[in-house]
Amino acid sequence: QVQLVESGGGLVQAGGSLRLSCAASGRTFSSYRMGWFRQAPGKEREFVAAISRSGGSTYYANSVKGRFTISRDNAKNTVYLQMNSLKPEDTAVYYCAADDNIGIGVQAFDYRYWGQGTQVTVSS
Repeated sequence: QVQLVESGGGLVQAGGSLRLSCAASGRTFSSYRMGWFRQAPGKEREFVAAISRSGGSTYYANSVKGRFTISRDNAKNTVYLQMNSLKPEDTAVYYCAADDNIGIGVQAFDYRYWGQGTQVTVSS
């Protein structure tokens, strides 16, 4: 089992940047594929980005491609989401997720473990 704690959310103006972190504890971090999802008020949780166990493969939602970058540091048991050129429509609670299957997961049901979320608010 793994425990996930997100940090780095906050209020930022449109065009600004934030870096989210997700610290994992428990089993060996490199055993988990990782993903970021987000949920805006009144909307379904949606996929943002995912990274494989080794970090060699990544995948992004079209809405964030070219603006967001997912990365991981297996030595620090942490996955990151660098968010640039933020837009008001990026406002949501961002969740980190983990699963011990191989490959990349782009659906919420691909992940067994979830963090509590961190709020990102982008003002216009």
